[in-house]
Amino acid sequence: MILLLKKAKLSLHRGNLPAASSFLHQAVALAHQTHNNQAIIYTYSQMANLAYLQGHLDSAEKLFKAAMSFMLAGGTPEDDNAVIEMSLKLATIYAEQNKAELAEHGFRFCLESLEAKLEKHKQLPEDERTEEHEILRRDTHLLLGLCLDSRARYRASMLHLNQAGQDYRKALDICRREQGETHPQTLVLMSDLATILDLQGRHDEALALIQQAVDLSLSTEHPDHHVLLGNLAGILMHTGRLEDSVRFYQEALGRAAQAGDQAAMDQIQEGLKEVKKRRSQERKEPREEAPQ
Repeated sequence: MILLLKKAKLSLHRGNLPAASSFLHQAVALAHQTHNNQAIIYTYSQMANLAYLQGHLDSAEKLFKAAMSFMLAGGTPEDDNAVIEMSLKLATIYAEQNKAELAEHGFRFCLESLEAKLEKHKQLPEDERTEEHEILRRDTHLLLGLCLDSRARYRASMLHLNQAGQDYRKALDICRREQGETHPQTLVLMSDLATILDLQGRHDEALALIQQAVDLSLSTEHPDHHVLLGNLAGILMHTGRLEDSVRFYQEALGRAAQAGDQAAMDQIQEGLKEVKKRRSQERKEPREEAPQ
């Protein structure tokens, strides 16, 4: 069984999703034959993640539910971080399926469960807090940040920008406190919040935030520096600074090509087309006559 799971992991790493799926199906059958609940839960969760990657959302939903069912039947508490993490994935699936009520309920369950756990930790006397307690607190706090980030993306997709901005700010605050100002995820959240501010027409705030993220990403050699540069270019375009926008788009394009990030390259090319269109519109606008 371990060999099958290793083969599945290697196939997934190589991008061979059908082979990974085949190995996981063999592994879960063997896990059921040997009544190995831990292996069943692990394999179902891996199968669910794979189905999600393949865009098979209905299958992913069923597999996550199956894994959770085995976990809860085995005595895992409902507010265990592993259960909440699966609940978050289900909420994300519902969001992508446009099942708004189920998505909102799922996000709310995750957030309320994690906040209650963190409140319990606060009430624990100082002399009773062990290193294990601190590790659990940090993991729970970071999972709360992940939930807020996921709900923010969902709310942004629904154009609920004020709510999305609130969630991003909370997620960013958690990431800064637990992982530091220069952590890659902190910089991504800064960029995401800047995007929301830009969409709200708060261009100066957006520009200051994304510029800070870009500067930090350059000094820390962030793997997605080109993505942040592209976001900076887009915000500059929205403020009317078209020359600066083109300069940063071109730099982002070169870095994206070096990184082999085709999706980012496509997005940057779209941005450059938009700049070109805006330049053309500016030229067509009739010039005001100078006063006599």
